[in-house]
Amino acid sequence: MDILATAADHILTLEFNRPQRKNAITGAMYTALAEALRAADADPAIRAILITGKPDIFTAGNDLDDFLNNAGAGALDDDRPVFQFMRALESCTKPVVAAVAGLAVGIGTTLLMHCDLVYAAENAKFSMPFTQLGLCPEFASSLLVAQSAGYTRAAEKLLLGEAFDAQEALGMGIVARVLPAAELADFARGQAAKLAKLPPASVRTTKALMRRARAALVQETIAAENERFGAMLNGDEAKEAFTAFFEKRKPDFSKFD
Repeated sequence: MDILATAADHILTLEFNRPQRKNAITGAMYTALAEALRAADADPAIRAILITGKPDIFTAGNDLDDFLNNAGAGALDDDRPVFQFMRALESCTKPVVAAVAGLAVGIGTTLLMHCDLVYAAENAKFSMPFTQLGLCPEFASSLLVAQSAGYTRAAEKLLLGEAFDAQEALGMGIVARVLPAAELADFARGQAAKLAKLPPASVRTTKALMRRARAALVQETIAAENERFGAMLNGDEAKEAFTAFFEKRKPDFSKFD
């Protein structure tokens, strides 16, 4: 299975398990993640959720073949699997811990903004290459990265779309701690175990209060990004970027204004 979901000791662990494709995420994987998150949120036996990948790869982001084959015209449908997943993640009332090793590309970085505790291995590398693909940020990353890192550092990452390492992610507030790769999995699970042993209503209430002020703005930003993302996905710049990607060449944006 491309998503491994295991429950033990009041913790649900969701693991990207498609290493042959660098854990690139398909629509079916998003659906599995969404369903698992919703079920965990409704299950009193689950008190914390842990999202992880492999020791050398978190996720390379969307599977581009699958993504393009299922992308429609105009604003993207809120019922699409990726929206179901991100809605389930953002609305989850229970604490979500993420453990990131290796690449976290595109939504692999964006989803971290909607988790509660994020830990990275020293080999982690993050990127949000939306502009490089002729697109724009999604799922409130234009808001949340700036809130976390400040405008100028967020602008550098979102406008240029270049990769950055774990120490820089730590300085930007995207991750809470950087650990040796061999220690990441045990540490992150240990943090999830601590959460699972705390009074559950107290943990849920604290999370809700911390997110209360941002909730409406996050939803508003997601809607604004989605409208623009959908239009740009069908634009000439994105077509050039994706064509160049599949042809294994550098894109040429010189003809656009």
